[in-house]
Amino acid sequence: MVLQRAKSVITAELEAISQLKKRLGSEFVDAVDMLAKCKGRVIVCGMGKTGLIGRKIAATLSSTGTPSFWLHSAEALHGDLGQVTKIDVMILISHSGETDETKSLLPLLKKIGIKSIAITGNPRSSLGRYCDIVLNVAVKKEGCPLGLAPMASTTATLVIGDALAACLIDKKNFRREDFAFYHPGGSLGRNLLLRVADIMRTGSQYAKVKPSSSVKDVLFAITKARCGSACVIDSKGKLVGIFTDGDLRRHLKNGSLFLQQKVEMVMTKDPATIAQDHLAAEAMCLLQQRRIDEVPVVDEKGRSVGLLDVQDLLKAGIV
Repeated sequence: MVLQRAKSVITAELEAISQLKKRLGSEFVDAVDMLAKCKGRVIVCGMGKTGLIGRKIAATLSSTGTPSFWLHSAEALHGDLGQVTKIDVMILISHSGETDETKSLLPLLKKIGIKSIAITGNPRSSLGRYCDIVLNVAVKKEGCPLGLAPMASTTATLVIGDALAACLIDKKNFRREDFAFYHPGGSLGRNLLLRVADIMRTGSQYAKVKPSSSVKDVLFAITKARCGSACVIDSKGKLVGIFTDGDLRRHLKNGSLFLQQKVEMVMTKDPATIAQDHLAAEAMCLLQQRRIDEVPVVDEKGRSVGLLDVQDLLKAGIV
């Protein structure tokens, strides 16, 4: 019985989305065009459970390049209408189209002169007749056993909101980098915005040695810099190799005399490198592909400018 009920709800909501897809027409295109041309902000207004969906629509629009905010219908009647200007566009959500608080706003919005889009299950309702554009989200049944709680209708409303946002992304040429700009605190923002230069080790934070340096001196340099490798640099500052703990282990079998050898004799020549303007996420991929823990950072002329360690990437949240 439980699974049967759950499946019936899912079926009802799938059917609602299917009908919504078939119903899309020129009015949806007009709505996208109106929102794209908005000189102010997109205000999503409603209340109740559809209002909660409206909050999500407003948040999605804002995070994808269309400035938007949520306005509760009842609060709008008690002072918050002062946030609304004629250069904005209002999206009003009401499945019945006859919600008292939302209906009460209509003459006030007309006085302001704001353009409006209705998302409703009843295009012939008061809301549908008032608004400039109507998006029909009517459903055959809700999915609720009592036929009372909005389920399929709120799903349809959410989907139409996502469809509007997706089309606006296309119309405004909104890029991944733009999205990351609005999400700097999340992992997505870090992966799309953080550059190698932002987290690489520079100056005394990484070991730099000459090709003629002894392995013993190189080990001291690595210890002093508190890193796991040393960049071997010629007289012109160009990177010619790297000496890592792997190189140390491979040559220790030669005994203590190994420590007196020049590092150029035992270093890894032509190591993997990365430019400082590359994304930190690219550096992580390079380390994983090469199965290494450090990568030297070089400029366009191959000169050493820093070192990036896997621990630096992990601390920065690049995973």
